[in-house]
Amino acid sequence: MSVVEELIREEDNGTLSFGNYLLDTKTKKADFPFQGATYKIKTFQEITRLEKNGTLVYESVPGSAVTNYKGDLDGAEFTVEAAGDISFTLEMEPSTEYKLEVNGVSAGSIPTNMGGKLNASLELNEGESADIKIVKC
Repeated sequence: MSVVEELIREEDNGTLSFGNYLLDTKTKKADFPFQGATYKIKTFQEITRLEKNGTLVYESVPGSAVTNYKGDLDGAEFTVEAAGDISFTLEMEPSTEYKLEVNGVSAGSIPTNMGGKLNASLELNEGESADIKIVKC
């Protein structure tokens, strides 16, 4: 896997890929149309943030590259790559429990807060990727 040079793109399988954690300066792309919604990406070494119609979809600190992202309030699936350990946040259903799988292995369950934010951390080596699956319990 590698970074998304064009910052955000639609894949042939109907998913989104976004993010470039190798950039030294914050770079943005707005008004990206995808499945009837408008997306905005902000990405560089320190953060990657994706918004849909002005609402948070995904955010990682530090920055990351995400491929084959598909998700809704019931769950999400994607592959993530970063320069090292990251923390990520997804906008999900408020006050709900979700199961997290990393590379096909259960990593337990994670509750969202009252605002619907799901927060998780991953230990990654530089350039390593992980397949993430999040499913509502």
